[in-house]
Amino acid sequence: MTAFRPLLALDLHREPLLAILRAVIAAPTFSAADLHQLLRQHLKVTPEGRCFFAKDELIAAYRAFTASGELPPFDPAVLERLRLKPVRTTSGVTVVTVLTKPFPCPGECIFCPSDVRMPKSYLRDEPGAQRAALNAFDPYLQTYTRLRALHNMGHPTDKIELIVLGGTWSFYPEHYQIWFIKRLFDALHDFGRGVDRTDEVRALLEADATAQFKPGAELPDAAVHSAGRTYNQLVSTLYAAELQRSRQGAAQLHLRTPITEYATWQELEAAHRENERAPCRCVGLTVETRPDHVSAEEVLRIRRLGCTKVQIGFQSLDDRILQLNKRGHTVGDTRRAVRLLRQAGFKIHAHWMPNLYGATPESDRADYQRLFSDPDFCPDELKIYPCSLVESAELMRYYQSGAWQPYSTETLIALLADCLRATPEYCRLTRIIRDIPSTNIVVGNKLTNLRELVEAHLAARGERSRDIRAREVRDSAIAPEALRLDVLSYPTSVGREHFLQFITAERHIAGFLRLSLPDRGVPALHAELEGAAVIREVHVYGQALGFGQEAAGKAQHNGLGTRLIEHAAQIARAHGYARLAVISAVGTRAYYRERAFEDGQLYQLRRL
Repeated sequence: MTAFRPLLALDLHREPLLAILRAVIAAPTFSAADLHQLLRQHLKVTPEGRCFFAKDELIAAYRAFTASGELPPFDPAVLERLRLKPVRTTSGVTVVTVLTKPFPCPGECIFCPSDVRMPKSYLRDEPGAQRAALNAFDPYLQTYTRLRALHNMGHPTDKIELIVLGGTWSFYPEHYQIWFIKRLFDALHDFGRGVDRTDEVRALLEADATAQFKPGAELPDAAVHSAGRTYNQLVSTLYAAELQRSRQGAAQLHLRTPITEYATWQELEAAHRENERAPCRCVGLTVETRPDHVSAEEVLRIRRLGCTKVQIGFQSLDDRILQLNKRGHTVGDTRRAVRLLRQAGFKIHAHWMPNLYGATPESDRADYQRLFSDPDFCPDELKIYPCSLVESAELMRYYQSGAWQPYSTETLIALLADCLRATPEYCRLTRIIRDIPSTNIVVGNKLTNLRELVEAHLAARGERSRDIRAREVRDSAIAPEALRLDVLSYPTSVGREHFLQFITAERHIAGFLRLSLPDRGVPALHAELEGAAVIREVHVYGQALGFGQEAAGKAQHNGLGTRLIEHAAQIARAHGYARLAVISAVGTRAYYRERAFEDGQLYQLRRL
């Protein structure tokens, strides 16, 4: 990949930087403490005084000096010792999260923030929301600047999981959705080629009089929670010009620029084809929506966009709680949505909220048990968001009247400990708090280390969480021959699921595959899935490595994915399926072709 401009003038600091880097190269077991001591010995001298070199400066210097021949050839292991926040890529991929623009929402949930500067349910002080606002909610700018930041921190940018958050994806106009996703791919391609068009996009946004969102500009806040006016009314008024500009995109194709919110399916599909062999590939694409906006047509449309996972707000599996909180859908809607998503092979990433209005710790425990005991649900991933009160939410009135109170910290920790106990090995608990700054929370949990406290609560009783995130091998040394294949089988609303996992003796997980065996006689959602078992996910853990890279003792690129696929094919064949389908990401199509899968319209298929 083309190197980006170094973050400091290398000529001015060549000697201390070379001394630091040579010491790091010479010590394979270099620790964070060793690096800190080394930095103390070789300080950066500036007109303002002497200070430590930053890690991103060391990384930029390492790339530059290996490219110039002043240091031995580039070694990913050296970069790993210098890397900032390595946990961000120890799950095997590099995640880039972007937000859609503020837009009317079909929900009226009483617990939801109503900050019109953001898409519904988000607050401008959340880290991801801040990045989105700084980049005018433009998909290209958000993606490109995040990739650049990750690159500067030493993370690989070959395999990218794109997560699109903000409001209800299915409620945005189709032409905006197609344009938004296409521009994500445009950013991946430009970044992979070392081409930077961010200044061009910023200039277009600054020059466009109808563009409500300007890079770095302060968003309107005078009417964040105006009495008597809903979020949708406020958004429609504040961003009237923006909405009109979006609608005009389809009518003025000859006048389109990179910020015109319109693209065609053909243009998106061309971007997909380019990404299949691009230096920077999309290996997963997620959008979020509501159960009442999931239909068969919507599921197939999302799949056509290239999506492989859907985040979906269950919030509760109790119709009484849903109604009290004005959620706007029923448990029946959730059952139907999950069934359709499973039929199409999607990974299901659910959101669940304890401490909603009308709930108790006891009812929450029963609700959580239903998540995994009822075959209609059984999510693959889960975010637990304990209800916290923000001032702009309607729930504020309930709190002021005494009708709703947050659980105490002790009660919440005990409840969440029971939730972790009840989570099966096939589910990944992505997080158990919402990333809301404590300054925005009126009452409710403000602890950022809540998961750590819950796990300590379990550990004090000789227990631990069994979920995937708690068992990932991360950057631990792995001997592939010491792994054993374990298969968990459980019923779902569409048939039977097999969760294949390679685990250590301590049940730490190095890789897994989700295989769906649909019931016979149930019509397939798409013709390509007729008579087919479906691989819904293949994931190998450990520090993310670039395409073709290998690292001794690491789980990635050791053939675990191929072995899982072959085991899945054996299971499907033994159960009488004629074909094996996979809901592949755009950037993994080449991988599956090399394993005997052939391209279909929406899926890749292998004859058994």
